[in-house]
Amino acid sequence: MNNIVIRGAVVSPREVEEFLFRHPKVLDVQVVGVPDPQHGEALCACIVLRPGRSATAQEMRAFCRGEIAHGKVPRYVRFVDGFPLTVMGTVQKFVLRERMAAELRLLEWVSA
Repeated sequence: MNNIVIRGAVVSPREVEEFLFRHPKVLDVQVVGVPDPQHGEALCACIVLRPGRSATAQEMRAFCRGEIAHGKVPRYVRFVDGFPLTVMGTVQKFVLRERMAAELRLLEWVSA
């Protein structure tokens, strides 16, 4: 289970998720760490929007700025239709992390 992101310091994805849940357009959100050559990991917020709503990554980052610590503002914001789940309905964050790293073309920074 990935409960922390190492981004120069330790960041709790849950804390960032709880903050983003406050945005009126956000239905669901998961935050994962993706590879970053400078800080080890960068935050990626995967957001499911409420039906009929649209938003931009810049809007979500602006919502965070000044409200949470600079290091907790997600570098990447991706809008998704849903999350990979286990048969028990738990989000598979490791799968989400791999998908986002591939989508963002960050896999070359992953050490084997």
